[in-house]
Amino acid sequence: MHGNVIIVPMVHQQRSAARLSPSSDTEDIVTALAPRLSYFAGVARTEHVTRAAQEMQVPQSTLSRAMVRLEQDLGVELFARRGRSVSLTPAGRKFLVSVERALGEIERAADEVRADADPATGKVAFGFLHTMGAETVPGLLHAFRADHPRVRFTLVQNYGEAMIEGLRSGELDLCLTSPVPDAPDLVARRLDEQKLRLVVPADHRLATRRRVRLAEAADETFVTLEPGYGLRRITDDLCEQAGFRPRIAFEGEEAETLRGLVAAGLGVALLPPPAVPRPGVAELTVTSPRAAREIGVAWLDGHPDTPPVAAFKKFLLARKGNLLSG
Repeated sequence: MHGNVIIVPMVHQQRSAARLSPSSDTEDIVTALAPRLSYFAGVARTEHVTRAAQEMQVPQSTLSRAMVRLEQDLGVELFARRGRSVSLTPAGRKFLVSVERALGEIERAADEVRADADPATGKVAFGFLHTMGAETVPGLLHAFRADHPRVRFTLVQNYGEAMIEGLRSGELDLCLTSPVPDAPDLVARRLDEQKLRLVVPADHRLATRRRVRLAEAADETFVTLEPGYGLRRITDDLCEQAGFRPRIAFEGEEAETLRGLVAAGLGVALLPPPAVPRPGVAELTVTSPRAAREIGVAWLDGHPDTPPVAAFKKFLLARKGNLLSG
């Protein structure tokens, strides 16, 4: 998986921006959002106020007042009037080009947000930790899509603090992270726990052991994730509980990169279990202190869910205690 993955591209329904009779729900939205502009485009297309009013199903007086008010607001005459018939002035023709472009953008935006909220085919913006990307998240998506095969996902793979900011900015609907965040503007639920292991080179003095106290690695050099990553914070806390401050040889962004560096003899690391066993390292159970990290799901408090987001959130919460095993 890559840092940002769009699973299914958006497909837009193409329609003419100038066809403004209310023959679809989207066009009704255009009229509601930008009434004067849509009225202007309708009159410009028909060049007749009465026919435009009939096609757009609005009172002729309303349409006439809207055009007068639009011209007053702009300080420009858009129409040359001959009774009920009108023709565009040069300024009106120039203005129409931009109006049709703007109405087309509104129409496309309405299509997008409606498509994203569709219960069957909508979109979920989901963030997750790098260490969840090899097996956990693909397994979750596979299981969810068994009952929701057409729901689309925008996936963001990042570290915990960045995902929290993604929730706050609206980039993400949900995120799977560790530690479970505690913030007044977020809702977070603990889903599972993952044991951490002390990973040492295969020829290390501790490599023949199955279990180890973390204090036994106090004199070792560590390779860790960069500050800001949840696993780095957990590593620092566990070492402090064991009575030492780790000496850091390298700070990275990927757990499997750290595992490779351990295999190369650059240090030891506290890491979650690998998706596939890696040669060149030994993975030891830490007996003291208790080495584990909580995995949770978080979302922005008070943020309304679209139907696909609500369905995926319900799916994740139902897997409490069984998130990592399948």
